[in-house]
Amino acid sequence: MDRLSDAYAKAGVNVGAAERAVDRVRAAWPMTTFDRYAGLGEFGAVAQLPDELDKPLMVTSTDGVGTKTEIARRLGRFDTIGQDLVAMCADDVVCHGAQPTYFLDYIAIGKVDEERVSTLIGGVAKACADIGCVLVGGETAEHPGVMPPEDFDLAGFCIGFVETDLLIDRTMSHEGDAIIGLASSGLHSNGHSLVRKLLDEGKLPLTDELLTPTRLYSTTILDLVEKLRAEGLGVGGLAHITGGGLRRNLPRALPDELGADVDPSTWPQPHIFETIALATGMPGSEMRATFNCGIGFAVVVAQEAVDFALTTLEDAGVEAWDIGTVRSTADLDNERYFEE
Repeated sequence: MDRLSDAYAKAGVNVGAAERAVDRVRAAWPMTTFDRYAGLGEFGAVAQLPDELDKPLMVTSTDGVGTKTEIARRLGRFDTIGQDLVAMCADDVVCHGAQPTYFLDYIAIGKVDEERVSTLIGGVAKACADIGCVLVGGETAEHPGVMPPEDFDLAGFCIGFVETDLLIDRTMSHEGDAIIGLASSGLHSNGHSLVRKLLDEGKLPLTDELLTPTRLYSTTILDLVEKLRAEGLGVGGLAHITGGGLRRNLPRALPDELGADVDPSTWPQPHIFETIALATGMPGSEMRATFNCGIGFAVVVAQEAVDFALTTLEDAGVEAWDIGTVRSTADLDNERYFEE
């Protein structure tokens, strides 16, 4: 067996290093916080359905962090990008009112470095713990000869659950509803191919600001939805503002016959987006169709719920603004998205 492992190592795959990296994370993070079946290892992830749910629906999502991994590699920082991965998946799941419950990660890497891999997985585990999710398993795949030794890629898989009668979808939004925008923490995990191009051209400085982790919204959103319902206030569709920005993601929270009428002057745009716009010459409309431009998540609520929603979010320490209104597409020249 040792001879086989030695031969594999000579081919560029260090199985022992990958196992030791996972062991380091397992020792540092409690993976079985509420489910005795969950844990890293074995062949598949085993998990229980939440006992407290009567008629649960399962909501799943898979995503990655894209070329933000290259920014992390260039800066030599790997402690934040795990949160990006969790946010990209879990905040899609919460768009349907589901609690992110279980998570799996996949790391493809040119050559396993124990410190780097354990830091990556540790970041995933910490972000999961922060939102009440459990990292139940994953895979670290070494690809010598296929990927350069320093290169890596991340993908994640999130599973959440929601009661059937509490499911949220686009049909719950109505004409005249308000659109509440929640502040992003910066670039999040979209548009980094353009960012990398600007770096290569010397038009953007390589700084830690580019690695500011994606904000985790799920706990905040679930709390807001619960409090709105307790007050008898309406909640409509939910939108995670990722690739394609507001222009392409807001319509996903609305029925086909409705569109989003958004006023970009209602929220402050973080400086990083102004820097990118200046470097590229992109107009505001194109920026908002590429980046989140300061709005990382959107909630559709009835007009009478606006003040309550904004106060609840402020109490939670999240900046938010009333950024627009849901209108008939007939009033938006048949467009699903319109900017004043």
